[in-house]
Amino acid sequence: MTVTVQIRYVLDPFKLDAFERYARAWLEIIPRCGGGLLGYFLPHEGTNNIAWALISFDSLAAYETYRARIKADDKGRANFDFAKRERFILAEERSFLKPVA
Repeated sequence: MTVTVQIRYVLDPFKLDAFERYARAWLEIIPRCGGGLLGYFLPHEGTNNIAWALISFDSLAAYETYRARIKADDKGRANFDFAKRERFILAEERSFLKPVA
């Protein structure tokens, strides 16, 4: 069963450029580590501090393997460190979704 992880980010609206840099870095890292990246979505109109990411996996086991790979990846660790240092992410929530067949 395919599983899609939906990540909801609450951002500092004055640091959206930093979040965009963070999101762009994942465009290369996530697929290399085994995630099927559907995309990152930044605020455009309306609410100015919520962003989303959607990443698909063949199974929850594949997701767990991906999590281990991304934490061990040099560029992945650097991107996590960038977010921690710059503090543009105020909160992060994950939901695990399955498609309606």
